[in-house]
Amino acid sequence: GGLPRPGRAAPGMGPGLGLVLLAGLLLAAPAPARAQVAADPGALDARNPGTEARLVEAAGHVVLAHVLSGDAAVDRLAAAGLLGLSQVLYARSSVEPVTPMAVDLETDELSVLTFLYWPVTATAPAPSPAAYARLNRYLRSGGMILFDTRDADIAGYGAATPEGRRLQALAAPLEIPPLEPMPPDHVLTRSFYLLQDFPGRHSGRAIWVEASPDDAEQVEGMPFRNLNDGVTPVVIGGNDWAAAWAIDRAGRPMVPIGRGLGGGMQREMAYRFGVNLIMHVLTGNYKSDQVHVPALLERLGQ
Repeated sequence: GGLPRPGRAAPGMGPGLGLVLLAGLLLAAPAPARAQVAADPGALDARNPGTEARLVEAAGHVVLAHVLSGDAAVDRLAAAGLLGLSQVLYARSSVEPVTPMAVDLETDELSVLTFLYWPVTATAPAPSPAAYARLNRYLRSGGMILFDTRDADIAGYGAATPEGRRLQALAAPLEIPPLEPMPPDHVLTRSFYLLQDFPGRHSGRAIWVEASPDDAEQVEGMPFRNLNDGVTPVVIGGNDWAAAWAIDRAGRPMVPIGRGLGGGMQREMAYRFGVNLIMHVLTGNYKSDQVHVPALLERLGQ
């Protein structure tokens, strides 16, 4: 069967079972050749014909999806980026994504999707009220959107670039909680790889995630997040992750990243960030549970 709905634990699942599930997801390492079966480069199409059939497929499989931006070049790169990330996931974990898909916010059902990559362009059309309603249901149900302004986020989360200004306008009707720069103890820094940097084609700027509430329980000085199993509904940055993840039909990187060994390491760190994102949305706060086992046992009266 498919993986659990994003951000949702099965009924009656305690922390111990959550940790077992996490171990099962992460410890198996399929041979890299299998990655070619999971996400087929030959089937990739940024416009995604047969979307209805793909959404049916997504109900039983992990499918990484990107929002159509209206810019054909941006959409092609987004599709190629999610293909590269899907193959890395397949090769390094027991998560088995199938070929990524594009979604039209005006027509497509989002509830069956695990993860949405939204590349923001300066001229991106605003969704309709009905599309915003679907997006808000998706966020409330435990889904995640990665907003990427692709502009190196030169002034942080703000309006210093056309893409940043457009992001603010696009995000205004969404039910997005208060945000903060990702703290060094956030689950995203350790959901699979231990990370403190999250580069894409660009690097060095803050990534924004849901802020811990003021009354969040502190365990060993760390905020304990409970909403949506600890999954931040949105991640916002400008590092152009799809460009760093993107591969062509032969499996070769499409966009140069940095220079020499340093560029290769930057691309690797971009892939690791992508893996952490998907593991975070699939496993909720199980990794956080592992850190906070004493507090969880106390809550359960054990």
